[in-house]
Amino acid sequence: MSTTGKIALGVGIASSALLAAWLLTGDRKEKTKMVVAKGARTLKGSLKSGKKVVAEETAYYI
Repeated sequence: MSTTGKIALGVGIASSALLAAWLLTGDRKEKTKMVVAKGARTLKGSLKSGKKVVAEETAYYI
């Protein structure tokens, strides 16, 4: 990995850590918890929706 890539990765990780710290302080903490919980419920509901994936045996090429 080049030096530029390492620097970009480091900046990305550092900015993510700062954003997480900011979101989890003060009154934003409760709002952040609600948003994350809502997303988890939505994801859990979509996984349990009972949709079955059917693999097609025949491939159609155009």
